[in-house]
Amino acid sequence: MKRLSAGLIMSLLAMTSFAQNGKPMNTLLWKVTGNGLEKPSYLFGTIHMLCKEDAFLGAKLVEAIEKSDKVYLELDMDNLFEMLGAMSKMKMRGDTTLADLVSKEEYQQIKAYFAEKNSMLPFSMVETYKPMIASSLLMEANFSACEEQVAMEQLIMDEAKKKGKTVLGLETMAYQMSIFDSIPYKIQAQDLLKSINAGNKDTDGDKEFKEMMDAYREQNLDKLGALITSEEEGMMQYQDILLNNRNLNWVEKLKTIMPQQAVVVAVGAGHLPGEKGVINLLRKAGYTVTPVENKMSKPVKEI
Repeated sequence: MKRLSAGLIMSLLAMTSFAQNGKPMNTLLWKVTGNGLEKPSYLFGTIHMLCKEDAFLGAKLVEAIEKSDKVYLELDMDNLFEMLGAMSKMKMRGDTTLADLVSKEEYQQIKAYFAEKNSMLPFSMVETYKPMIASSLLMEANFSACEEQVAMEQLIMDEAKKKGKTVLGLETMAYQMSIFDSIPYKIQAQDLLKSINAGNKDTDGDKEFKEMMDAYREQNLDKLGALITSEEEGMMQYQDILLNNRNLNWVEKLKTIMPQQAVVVAVGAGHLPGEKGVINLLRKAGYTVTPVENKMSKPVKEI
């Protein structure tokens, strides 16, 4: 995917998906039992953006939320104070700007592209942000595959509130923003420039986005992984930073949370599968993690 956001990169790199018995199953919902748990908990893979008409939770996920004690997302999206406090973390350290990372010609090219795409924020502000965050802002302004996009996390949070469940975060926004400090800014800037060059030449970006949304709607993690990793090879060297280390941290936290209460954990789909994914790490910790069929189809209105 030539125009992925930072959020999608963090959520969807390096995917493979297998059920407990080794046979593939297209599902985003997984049940966690065993290892002394009195009640099951659930994992669900989210995506940052999805066309509104395709965004439904599925009956099994709604049921899991209803039976849970709490719901955990990557972030506590309701904590406005934390979100506002993390704004400063979006900026590069040491008063660095994009002009320090690219040539004059490349800087003018990036500036012109942001102006053309009518970014939500002025370029004078964006040019101080970590380039991967700038890429994310540009991507969201650039997609036209559907008129309105929604985040699955928002739907889950709304459902949890409706059921009277507390929604918490596995990590803070400030921590997520700090992750990008571990990836050289110059490499991020070159990746931003590469995305802009691809955007200028590429006329089928909407087609690529549609393919990704189709794969998510089909709950096909293998297909999603192929779409992401085929075009984002440059980010693969940072897989430990973006995915694996965070997976380890989350599993350690879940090992203390799940014995006390039943939870639904909804994180980026790319965190679930693979040898170093949350599913396998929980299994290594002694839990049984099994796929749950969760049809994400539009509910039929009662007459």
